[in-house]
Amino acid sequence: MPNRSKLDYLWVALKGFTMGAANVIPGVSGGTIALVTNIYEELINSLKSFDKKALQFFLQRDFKGLLNHVNAKFLFFLLLGVTLSILSIAKLFAYLLVEHPTQIWAFFFGLVLASVYYVGKTVEKWTWGNISFFVLGTLIALLISFTNPVPTANGNYLFVFFCGIIGISGMLLPGLSGSYILMLLGNYKLLMVDAINTLSTSIKMILSGDFSFLNNPEHVTGLIHFGLFLLGSVFGMVTFSKAIAWVFERFKNSTISLLTGFVFGSLAIIWPWKNTITNPAILDRHGKEIMIGYERFIPTQPDQTTMITLLCIVFGMVCIWAIEKMAEKQSK
Repeated sequence: MPNRSKLDYLWVALKGFTMGAANVIPGVSGGTIALVTNIYEELINSLKSFDKKALQFFLQRDFKGLLNHVNAKFLFFLLLGVTLSILSIAKLFAYLLVEHPTQIWAFFFGLVLASVYYVGKTVEKWTWGNISFFVLGTLIALLISFTNPVPTANGNYLFVFFCGIIGISGMLLPGLSGSYILMLLGNYKLLMVDAINTLSTSIKMILSGDFSFLNNPEHVTGLIHFGLFLLGSVFGMVTFSKAIAWVFERFKNSTISLLTGFVFGSLAIIWPWKNTITNPAILDRHGKEIMIGYERFIPTQPDQTTMITLLCIVFGMVCIWAIEKMAEKQSK
């Protein structure tokens, strides 16, 4: 574990904030941000440290040893940034995806496009074997990107727990978006928008001394969904991180090559110029048509909207460049 100053931990929280923002958008992976900002390996190794030794520290009531073993300070500030981001960004992105979808997709397209270079350059040598893993990762991501989402949400409690496991696994893999996987499973809006907004509203009501939401069955169900999703995420995070750490330790360059392919292939998911395909016969609980896929296209007219969209792509690329420079400065 690196020695960090108070300012360093603030940077960790900021990186967590950017990871949380990325995870909210379907098609963008917080793992990509972690890899670009040079905290991915530390994150995976910290998560995998929740093992038998950590349990021994806990049973022996050696809490100082436990906190050091799991790199608790790093995880606390990272999780703090992620949590603040999700609670504050969820409503903003829900609005932007409805009112300005092309521009917000373009911004994240720029983020991911620039990430391909910065993630790929961490491979020590691009051998034919590593190139093959890159191609494989690209093909897998493309296959996922052209899979149509399940048209209806599933609020079954066991399935929500399963979504937590699968969703966090995607979030830990750069290029494979946990949010997009939730969209394919049909539960993105239920868990990443409705449940989070329900939790946010509940916290605000509790702080004002208002507990009337407990009498609202729909509100309570939303909180249960969030709790089960969180439990599934924690379970998936601990178990999946061990597998990633094992592979990373033995096949680092091949793994990064594969992940770079994931990131590159995921560009098809967040292509900004696309129309949402809905089915008038399939409605959500609010009576609105549910998305069942995308129709992608290439703009042919260099009008104002197209130019603004291109500027959003450039802005996203500049943001990744700034994040990378920040990571380089912190590592010196």
